[in-house]
Amino acid sequence: MEGLPDATAFATRLKNTLIQYHSTEDDKWRVAKKTKDVTIWRKPSEEFNGYLFKAQGVTEDSVNSVIDHIRPGPCRLDWDSLMTSMDILEHFEENCCVMRYTTAGQLWNIISPREFVDFSYTVGYEEGLLSCGLSVDWNEKRPEFIRGYNHPCGWFCVPLKDSPHQSLLTGYIQTDLRGMIPQSAVDTAMASTLINFYGDLQKALQKA
Repeated sequence: MEGLPDATAFATRLKNTLIQYHSTEDDKWRVAKKTKDVTIWRKPSEEFNGYLFKAQGVTEDSVNSVIDHIRPGPCRLDWDSLMTSMDILEHFEENCCVMRYTTAGQLWNIISPREFVDFSYTVGYEEGLLSCGLSVDWNEKRPEFIRGYNHPCGWFCVPLKDSPHQSLLTGYIQTDLRGMIPQSAVDTAMASTLINFYGDLQKALQKA
């Protein structure tokens, strides 16, 4: 595969990076947006000149169901209002692939549609699961899209101790949208997008 000689080593490095984010002390984060059900924090990214966002909320379903809705597959397109297409470009194992997806325009199309090509990996974590991703080089580009770049990102999902039919979902996202967009517009869009993500996901889980 282009730019990814050893998928197993790549996946292990990615998982370890996400676990490092997950163990970052609370006082390093600043609240960016909060609703009754979801909190979004941010801190300067160590990967690029933007922010690493952390999102957390309780979902009303089991870990397996939640992660099945998030990881690459037909389920994701059904409910994620930001995602407009998804293709699996290469499969390594059942839990490991390269995906290409496109996103809709945001902020009244100040942010135009984007394309991403990500390595995606899902693995057990404590009593739950971690689904993580990272953009990779892929030469084939479509001229109608600006190619964005996801620095290490992922979703930890674990059952609530007192209520196994509910799950605590914690995400870490740091996306470089590229193109000529003020970083402040990206930051505003990202916090709102993550709040909407939880809302869309919860509606989909209730229908399932």
